[in-house]
Amino acid sequence: MKSTGMIRKIDDLGRIVLPIELRAVLGIKTKDPLEIFVGEEDATIILVPYRPGCIFCGRMEGLVELRGKKIRRECVGEAKTERTMEEPYGE
Repeated sequence: MKSTGMIRKIDDLGRIVLPIELRAVLGIKTKDPLEIFVGEEDATIILVPYRPGCIFCGRMEGLVELRGKKIRRECVGEAKTERTMEEPYGE
């Protein structure tokens, strides 16, 4: 993680304004959903664009959760096949 040098105060309703420059760089548009994560070791808050579909293809059907990520069963199978094909024989 790197510092942007931007500091914002929380308003009376608990909101924080993300500067337009930052949103533009990150491709965040008005009304885009953001998922909120909290660091386990420290008081870190991480905002991530929310993408409810498969992390590989974006589709919604046949999803399973693997290490906290949503993946379609079909994409898991394809990833396994690709990995097997990349491994050298005899190792």
